[in-house]
Amino acid sequence: MEKKILIVDDEAHIRMLIGQTLEELEDEGVEFLTADNGAAALEIIQSEKPDLVFLDVMMPKMNGMDVCQKVKKELAINDVYIILLTAKGQELDRQRGQEVGADVYMTKPFDPEVLLSKAKQVLELD
Repeated sequence: MEKKILIVDDEAHIRMLIGQTLEELEDEGVEFLTADNGAAALEIIQSEKPDLVFLDVMMPKMNGMDVCQKVKKELAINDVYIILLTAKGQELDRQRGQEVGADVYMTKPFDPEVLLSKAKQVLELD
């Protein structure tokens, strides 16, 4: 079955950067989806059921924490692996990320190698 990654960020250049970081996964048959706000991300998660979501925290319409909480706690879609990406690295933010059900909490700027290896691990492409 084809694997899907959803990249959610309100900044186009960050979506592009993550896409470029992960582009070698296309050779493995991974499909990429993108959204520029939380509300759109939620719709895509429900309709497309991506395997992995890179989710920005601070976004318009619905922030990443709220999206994560809705997916994991309210809709109980547990087979979606959510990585929260944020410029906020305080411990309180990390705790909040765990509370809403995020699988991993990464701070920006992120290390492209770490991002790629995490994606491969989650999608079992190693």
